[in-house]
Amino acid sequence: MEIQSNFSLKKHNTFGIEAKAKQFVAVHSIAELKTVLQENKNQKKFILGGGSNMLLTQDIDALVIHIDLKGKKIIEENDDFVWVESQAGETWHDFVLWTIENNFGGLENMSLIPGNVGTTPVQNIGAYGTEIKDTFVSCEAINIESQEIKTFTNADCNFGYRESVFKNEIKDQYIITAVIYKLTKRNHKINTSYGDIQAELAKNNITTPTLKDVSNAVIAIRQSKLPDPKELGNSGSFFKNPILLKSDFEKIHQKFPEMKFYEVSDTEVKVPAGWLIEQAGFKGKRFGDAGVHKNQALVLVNYGNATGQEILAVSKAVQDTVFKTFGIHIEAEVNVI
Repeated sequence: MEIQSNFSLKKHNTFGIEAKAKQFVAVHSIAELKTVLQENKNQKKFILGGGSNMLLTQDIDALVIHIDLKGKKIIEENDDFVWVESQAGETWHDFVLWTIENNFGGLENMSLIPGNVGTTPVQNIGAYGTEIKDTFVSCEAINIESQEIKTFTNADCNFGYRESVFKNEIKDQYIITAVIYKLTKRNHKINTSYGDIQAELAKNNITTPTLKDVSNAVIAIRQSKLPDPKELGNSGSFFKNPILLKSDFEKIHQKFPEMKFYEVSDTEVKVPAGWLIEQAGFKGKRFGDAGVHKNQALVLVNYGNATGQEILAVSKAVQDTVFKTFGIHIEAEVNVI
């Protein structure tokens, strides 16, 4: 366990931004993590997982601790359900594929989401009608100051749309080290409510889809719309889909009757941010090495040597134009550092 100085983070963020860490260390066990925290008590720290949900706009003047805890196991099961635990450093997509190979249901709609398991509760990640909160049981997390390990239940996490207690009340206080999910072993709740999934299944003449069929459909959809970060730097969806009060939305909808929307409750409506950005004229637009992806307007990309500041400038231009055009503010889903 070696602490390195002036360490390049280019390979540790999916945008592929060149930024330096003042110091960097990777930890592979709870014991190593506790040691690093104890020995660097008074030093500023920055916790790094898979680097998939952040935009680095500057060098990190801190000790960057890369959480590289590996391992997954079944901790309990009965005829209907299985409780599986994954360490925080496992790649999310690989973990999802492992659950599908074992015929454990619940995560298949979230196939191919970039990042590591440990950050999934932070964002309450979700896709195609499912979210982490639907299967999440609990997580273990270590207090950065005291090194005490605490268990957070589903209720403790205060999950919302791309929100949790880890992004709000206790931000920067804990490091998630392991997560437990409750998945189905039989009578799986196959969710094909999204039109894209239905169309992909129909294209392959699948009428009674398995978990693997749904996962494959999601992978095919994501690959057709979203660039591979290894080939084109990006962080997946850069913006959240805005949720509006129905009363506010109806006034906007009168001006823009073609605007797409989904009802999320009796009083709220979700508007696809990708549609707003595309209508504002940004889809496929390039500004030097920074730009908006040609197939999915929600995704900002690094065509090679863009700086974080350049990508941030594009995101602000998108937000400003969408607000001027529609009167709707779209928030970044990605953490800007």
